[in-house]
Amino acid sequence: MPRQIITTPDAPSSPLYSQGVRTGGNVFVSGMVGIDPSTNSLAGATIQDQTRQALRNCEAVLAAGGATLDDVVEVGVLLTHSSDFAGLNEEYAHWFPAEPPTRYVARLGVDIPDVLVSIRMTAIVG
Repeated sequence: MPRQIITTPDAPSSPLYSQGVRTGGNVFVSGMVGIDPSTNSLAGATIQDQTRQALRNCEAVLAAGGATLDDVVEVGVLLTHSSDFAGLNEEYAHWFPAEPPTRYVARLGVDIPDVLVSIRMTAIVG
């Protein structure tokens, strides 16, 4: 099955990776951080601010690939500080209030200044 590279100006991008890839009915979203693509700056200093923006970025990539949050089957979260787990959950619950997808949370292994969270998703469409 051929793969389709997903790109959108509504999420941060890099020449080092694709924002997303679709193959068949599967949509894979790369790890998105809390950078607002309209300003190219972090959306805020709190875990809630950055989680909200990272989820917006994921949602934009999903949309560009023909998917929605309702199609998401797995979410991967990387936190810089494990102490931010409760704040992450506080914001995350607004995005997946019922029947959430599977999820894992682990520690972010690289040091990126001021970045508190990175979120990736897998969706199945159709």
